[in-house]
Amino acid sequence: MDQDHGSVARAAILDLQARVNRDIIGQDRVVERLIIALLANGNVLLEGLPGLAKTRAIKSLSRNLESQFSRIQFTPDLLPSDVTGGEILRSDGQFEFRKGPIFGNLVLADEINRAPAKVQSALLEAMEERHVSVAGKRYDLPGLFMVLATQNPIEQEGTYPLPEAQMDRFLMHVRIDYPSDKDEIEVLRLVRAENAVKPDAQAAEKPRIAQSIVMDVRAEIDTITSKDVVEAYIVALIAATRRPAQFGDKLKDWISIGASPRGSLALDRCSRVHAWLRGRSYVTPEDVQSVAHDCLRHRISLSYEAGAEGVTADDALDEVIRQVAVAV
Repeated sequence: MDQDHGSVARAAILDLQARVNRDIIGQDRVVERLIIALLANGNVLLEGLPGLAKTRAIKSLSRNLESQFSRIQFTPDLLPSDVTGGEILRSDGQFEFRKGPIFGNLVLADEINRAPAKVQSALLEAMEERHVSVAGKRYDLPGLFMVLATQNPIEQEGTYPLPEAQMDRFLMHVRIDYPSDKDEIEVLRLVRAENAVKPDAQAAEKPRIAQSIVMDVRAEIDTITSKDVVEAYIVALIAATRRPAQFGDKLKDWISIGASPRGSLALDRCSRVHAWLRGRSYVTPEDVQSVAHDCLRHRISLSYEAGAEGVTADDALDEVIRQVAVAV
């Protein structure tokens, strides 16, 4: 990509981020994580209590990006075919495949942990392989494809924990917290202003960001360099989650299962995007640290002792980052 075209693409992505930030006040970090996942060609899981704008954030991203938005509302009675689609018998006696809502560009899997594991697992092939198989036939998904799943905290009534295999398919697990009091005042004003807008005024919205720009940026991110010392740092962080006993009694007692190789891949990819968003052509250890919690909190399993002490995955990752030194 030439420099001028790269500058245009960068400006477009930053504009996309700014547009979503205007819709989702006080959640700049969450919006940045959505942009990182989009550019890294990965799926993202948003977790937070009801009413914290998880669905609104995803809809805003879709509204400002040239894409087909698709929504799956997960419920206890949902069937796998409600996600992937299935074959129907036509009047001429032939079977025809009817595509399900998974065949979109941005797929909102809303309250994903309210459906049983069998339905959640229907997403696995799509999220990893970017196609679905029905009745022995393969159907490819669009080139721009991203699952944006939301879930309520697992302590909420009527929720099912996601299978470990599916959790590992999410590039990032992002948590959303309450906005500050100041930001909540701005939320009140924003929603009040939106309710006052006439339906015809929607026509005046800015043009959507083209899919081709996202593809161009993904190609540019592939050129971001990562020195040997950064790669070694990524692997060292992952190794610390697998061999916690080598890093003191705290980690030994807290972590029972470490991150898979997908954790290393996620750190590498997301740190490259993080560097690109800041206008750099190289990755620093600070880029890796910035995305570490979102890339790894769902990839480690804590011990019973950690749960009894109230230790969270973020607490364990804080200790990992503190213990693992950057080689110089």
